[in-house]
Amino acid sequence: MKQEISTVVNKESVLTIPNLLTLIRLLLIGPIVWAFAGLHDSALMAVLLTVSGATDILDGWIARHFHMISAFGKAVDPLADKLTQFAVLVCLATRYRVMRLPLAMLVIKEAASGLMGWMVFRRTGEVLGAQWHGKLVTCMLYALMIAHILWQEMPAYLSNTLTSLCMAMMALSFTLYAMRNIRAIQGGKRS
Repeated sequence: MKQEISTVVNKESVLTIPNLLTLIRLLLIGPIVWAFAGLHDSALMAVLLTVSGATDILDGWIARHFHMISAFGKAVDPLADKLTQFAVLVCLATRYRVMRLPLAMLVIKEAASGLMGWMVFRRTGEVLGAQWHGKLVTCMLYALMIAHILWQEMPAYLSNTLTSLCMAMMALSFTLYAMRNIRAIQGGKRS
């Protein structure tokens, strides 16, 4: 079965199981925000965010395991992650002032990374995929957000420590991606 799938799916395929899971993740953003702002249901919000995170892990595994990696998926999957993270951090920033810091860092990091990614694509014709440090940041952000959703009376020292650790990893990841993108822009030629 694995070979049958890998012969059908190529880099240009859009209609794949991993891409459908990514679209589900995009569709979950509205219900996640509604659970927070409309229903004031932290447990439901945490469940929906966990489901969203699980689809992220699952779509990546399926894409690699069954050779369903596509340029569309490499571009839209991180977009779904970032939009989800942005929406949840905006919600949490209304409750926790400290959440404004990772929110601001996320916006700056993703705007700069998006611009560099566009420059890499223009120069090389390639969409570069996520690396281990980006995936670790995603896991850390999800853990940070779920902890703040479920533990509304979290002590400030713990909230600040978790937020600082997450932001330090975000800064490291941004630096590593920037270095990779600069190398690609300087060395790559579009075929």
